[in-house]
Amino acid sequence: METTDTKKYLFESMPVGAAIRTMAIPTIISQLINLLYGLVDTYFIGRTGNAYMIAATTVTFTIYMIDISFANLCGIGGGSHIARLAGQNDTGNAKKLAAFSVYLAIGVSLLYSLIILVFLDPMLRMLGASDATLGYARQYTIFVMIIGNTPTILSLTLAHLLRSAGYSKQASIGLSMGGVLNMIFDPLFMFVILPPGNEVIGAAVATLLGNTISCIYLFIIVKKVSDKAPLSVKFSDMKGIRKEDINGLFSVGVPSAILTGLFDLANIFLNALMAAHGDLQLAAIGIVMKAERLPNAINLGICQGMLPIIAYNFTSGNRERMRNVISTARIYGLIISVLCLIMFIICASPIVKIFMSTKAGNIQETTATITFGILFLHIRCLASPFQFLNYHTSFCMQAMGNGSGTFIHAVVREIVFYIPFMFLLDHLWGENGLASALIAGEAAGAAFALMILHMWLKKTKEKQGEI
Repeated sequence: METTDTKKYLFESMPVGAAIRTMAIPTIISQLINLLYGLVDTYFIGRTGNAYMIAATTVTFTIYMIDISFANLCGIGGGSHIARLAGQNDTGNAKKLAAFSVYLAIGVSLLYSLIILVFLDPMLRMLGASDATLGYARQYTIFVMIIGNTPTILSLTLAHLLRSAGYSKQASIGLSMGGVLNMIFDPLFMFVILPPGNEVIGAAVATLLGNTISCIYLFIIVKKVSDKAPLSVKFSDMKGIRKEDINGLFSVGVPSAILTGLFDLANIFLNALMAAHGDLQLAAIGIVMKAERLPNAINLGICQGMLPIIAYNFTSGNRERMRNVISTARIYGLIISVLCLIMFIICASPIVKIFMSTKAGNIQETTATITFGILFLHIRCLASPFQFLNYHTSFCMQAMGNGSGTFIHAVVREIVFYIPFMFLLDHLWGENGLASALIAGEAAGAAFALMILHMWLKKTKEKQGEI
């Protein structure tokens, strides 16, 4: 394990590009591995040639994204404030907040599991499940989002907390472990242990086991490093936690959760509007959303890696270093986004065909799904650079404790821009217009986000009396 002095050098003195890479590369790797295991689920289910199974997992993805919202509430909210406390050398209160974040994640996950259990079928119907897809969606949700909610939310929260203290590599190993195990378990449960027709259950059980093992590992790591890091998993360490630190968690965590929740809400509308065009179109957009996770995973890794460095230097007073981190990370992300955009334009057909086999099931339906998928991917990939700018700006504001800016950006991006564009463009050009709404929504949201960030940086600069 690295020493405290090593972490101090990382946050305070290491060259900016190297510091971002040190924090971001392990995070990107874990994001890609977890992306891969999500794609593996879709890949193996796609081997059945059953478009209804694919459509069902598309529906459940929305419920899973709420898990991400709760993990952001506890992990990013707690982690960003822990990094700011570390920048003030306030280790004692950082430990108390870390313990609070852990047990908040456990409580929230149990409550969410209960809500899903009570309202399972109405929820799936609202998200676009048809008579043909409801049974499959129910199977996946029970194992992954009801039984598996606590290990999923807690493992993501623990990873965020580890990154906040500079332990990006350990966080990434834990999350990657779950992904690798899921990839091993997927074919085993789908095609060996369970009989044909139960492929969705097999994929769900594999995900549950992978996330549980990952959670146990990360819990042990946080406990191990807590003697020299501003982290803790002890329930007793919450004693005496300051109200201002709890408020600090929620001031960033709630807007971060809302940001993901509104993204989830947008997907609800997207699924519902696309389902009105047909189950094949819904399956196709589900495949495209899986493919889109490649640039998103890399860019989220960059943003999650930069967040603790920005937060630390914001409170330590090194604003020049903070601004260099912001601009360098922005350049990295835009380069990645453009490269992925080019790849999707050139390779859309083979990418979509990875997820849909033409050797099984109804060949006519499969071919139609692939055709829709290629078209949707060609359209939606153009939004990639704008999506990164939205992520980057939001994470910058979270790092600096600007919860109100994060909240306003989230609401305007999804409620004012993206969702209205869905209805308008769907009305004008049908499913193709619906696919193109992402470009319009993300571009408008990015412009608004950059304006908010510029105003916030100017405000903090004036407050510090800088020239």
